[in-house]
Amino acid sequence: MSRRTFHRVGEVERRRDLIAATLDVIAEQGLRAATVRQISARAGVTGGLIRHYFTSKDQMVQAAYRELMQGMLRTVDDAVQACSSGRDRMRAFIEANLHDTVTNARTITLWAAFIGNVKLDPDFAAIHREYYLAFLDQLESVLAQFLDEAGQGLDKPSLREKTIAVNGMIDGLWLEQSVAGELFRETEAAEIAYRSVEKLLGLGEGMLA
Repeated sequence: MSRRTFHRVGEVERRRDLIAATLDVIAEQGLRAATVRQISARAGVTGGLIRHYFTSKDQMVQAAYRELMQGMLRTVDDAVQACSSGRDRMRAFIEANLHDTVTNARTITLWAAFIGNVKLDPDFAAIHREYYLAFLDQLESVLAQFLDEAGQGLDKPSLREKTIAVNGMIDGLWLEQSVAGELFRETEAAEIAYRSVEKLLGLGEGMLA
């Protein structure tokens, strides 16, 4: 296991380096291996320095989970914000969630390592809830614009129901492509998602494809 280069910079950067080292250890060796000793060795610092930033291993691992989820949310948000029309924003949301920057071995390994703690640790559950709701809010905004432009606007409860359904479908494709991406053609998952979204929303074929 190679060491990270630990930058002698400000407090924020130092903390970020430690979180990155935590993610590296978990991705390569699993959650149980993410001890203060292993993480300090990876970061090239002392255990004492780590304790200056984190009061416990649990707090450090929770920060790493938050960083993973923030990164995924940021990737999708950047893609959506680069578009203006509802159709383009909807396509960008789908494509960003199924792009290989998100559906890769490292991301799914980290996600799988963390997700088991959601039902066991209230702090993990709170982080999971925070980002699940953030993804839903992001998608709901995109869906609302897309449907309004298509002349198919929904009331708030119906929009929320469709948002949850579309999010669940995309999550399923994300999981399948992450685990068995070699079984998909380059754009196959996104194409399936386009058609599935059209059907879930009761729209005609070709609205997204």
